[in-house]
Amino acid sequence: MLSKSRFFFTKNSIVLNTLAQNKGCRLTLNQLQCNTPTKSIFSTIRSRFIPGLKTTKRPFGTRSYTIATADATTISDIPKIKLSIPKPESPSTSPRSVGWWLVGTSGLVFAIVVIGGLTRLTESGLSITEWKPVTGALPPMNQEEWLAEFDKYKESPEFKQLNSHISLEQFKFIYSMEWGHRQLAVFFWKSGRFTPHITKRVIGLTGLLGLQGAIGWWMVKSGLDEEQLAERNSKPTVSQYRLTTHLGAAFAMYLGVLWTAFEILNENKYIKQAKTTPEALKTILEQLNNPVVKKAKVIGIALLVLTYVTAMSGGMVAGLDAGLIYNTFPHMGDDWIPNKGELMSPVYSRKPDQSDLWWRNLLENPTTVQLVHRIFATTTFFAILAAHMFVNKNKTSIPKKAKMVMHTTMGLALLQVSLGITTLIYLVPIPLAAAHQAGALALLTASLAFSAKLKKPRPELVSYVNNYMKSQLLKSKI
Repeated sequence: MLSKSRFFFTKNSIVLNTLAQNKGCRLTLNQLQCNTPTKSIFSTIRSRFIPGLKTTKRPFGTRSYTIATADATTISDIPKIKLSIPKPESPSTSPRSVGWWLVGTSGLVFAIVVIGGLTRLTESGLSITEWKPVTGALPPMNQEEWLAEFDKYKESPEFKQLNSHISLEQFKFIYSMEWGHRQLAVFFWKSGRFTPHITKRVIGLTGLLGLQGAIGWWMVKSGLDEEQLAERNSKPTVSQYRLTTHLGAAFAMYLGVLWTAFEILNENKYIKQAKTTPEALKTILEQLNNPVVKKAKVIGIALLVLTYVTAMSGGMVAGLDAGLIYNTFPHMGDDWIPNKGELMSPVYSRKPDQSDLWWRNLLENPTTVQLVHRIFATTTFFAILAAHMFVNKNKTSIPKKAKMVMHTTMGLALLQVSLGITTLIYLVPIPLAAAHQAGALALLTASLAFSAKLKKPRPELVSYVNNYMKSQLLKSKI
């Protein structure tokens, strides 16, 4: 053995003679002398780490052995070594309560849109002739105030040309419809709260929310300005362009709030699955990386855009009251489509050379606008049908929740087509027309939910989940 290890064969002369030639040791059969420290390694350990440890030497034949003993009081002083596994840093994800609050907020926007549709259908959008977001929060509180508001309304083009026959009680009803629509929007604006994680999104949504009030009044003003009405050769009604802008901004704000809610809820679900059912989460993440799912994502985005555009074309129909003509389906009158002269009428052109003929007919001719809406609606329905068939064909690769949402989307598409045809045939009754508008928003919601279910989690969330699962694996092995 080596002398540095302090184990020696004292009965082997060859080994001792070999070790004696070492500069660090001088060994003989009777004596061991080394230049190394006389204090043994065991004594060093005893003195440094185990205070109170005592050693005794007991002879055994020609050798002596050192035995360590310790007092009972010193055992507790021995330091214990603990292995600590660092916990992964939590990602900046809002709690589930915020997600559900945003779902409720989007429901409030949904209600605002439906009430706005009723406002348009009851032609009460011009009953409030002034824009007072602060002082106008309270409706008329007594008979004198109601008479004062009624007198102001009598000066508006809507009263002079359309509603000159209405009584004070009828005016109170349409006023209340418009007042409720505005105050519901103000309530939504005042109750808006967002987390730091979605700061950029909040800025855009807040700006859009503040802009909605201005867009709404800009829209209403188009029905109060007699010069604009004369230029459009129109009865007192809001401009279809401004109405669609107002509707489009409301839909965009609704989608933004709901997408944020879906993102928060999905991320919290992934974190919970990492703690409870990691294998299920692993399966979902593998499915989201599947090439088939990537195609489904593109399909989902296309459906979302197509559904949104179809809804905006419906806004143009509502702005022009185009649903009151050609109340047959699938034909428009006696033919599948009206003749070219009616679709591209020179009446709607405002330039001598008629260079604006085609686009003004597409956007201002009620017959052409209804045809465009029919085309978009039919295209959207068959696109959803094709997407439904694609998901069913690849059902083993698509996440379960996404498949359920697609089935719901298909059902809503069938319902929406039925509502649209029924509304047209029965000359746009208010209940059916309101249900049709709500159905458009519901179909848009389902399309958004399908895309949300196929969205990959953020990289920081994936990193957190991986680190958490690794820490749990290490804990199970210790």
